[in-house]
Amino acid sequence: MQGLYLEQFEPGQVFRHALRKTITESDNMLFSTMTLNPQPLHIDFDFAAKTEWGKPLVNSLFTLGLMIGISVHDTTLGTTIANLGMSEVVFPAPVFHGDTLRVETEVISARPSRSKPDRGIVEFEHRAYNQDDILVARCRRQAMMKSQAT
Repeated sequence: MQGLYLEQFEPGQVFRHALRKTITESDNMLFSTMTLNPQPLHIDFDFAAKTEWGKPLVNSLFTLGLMIGISVHDTTLGTTIANLGMSEVVFPAPVFHGDTLRVETEVISARPSRSKPDRGIVEFEHRAYNQDDILVARCRRQAMMKSQAT
């Protein structure tokens, strides 16, 4: 399925994405080491066992990337020109190995570009929940999207 064009996004529209992902130890270790993040909270079981969490936390940037990645198939696959930014990124609850995340995306706004008629800007709010329906991540993302007009 191809992503949607600017004109197909309506403020208030909510996508409940069918894709889900169970986070593995391997996901967390690989992402943390690939990004050169040696935070022992993510990669050292002994260290993490002595924290208030008692076990490793999943790297929050992995959670952010996964949350947005899950949304792509239903919203922006092939129709994004560029990501313009992300704001209001929060992680209100921890993610652990074995958690299964689901994502929903709400369209906050959509408007044509003021300078280029072949595109516009859509603001999304992405929300990720664990298997217990606890909100674990949220962000607003601004994306430059292709228009159907050209």
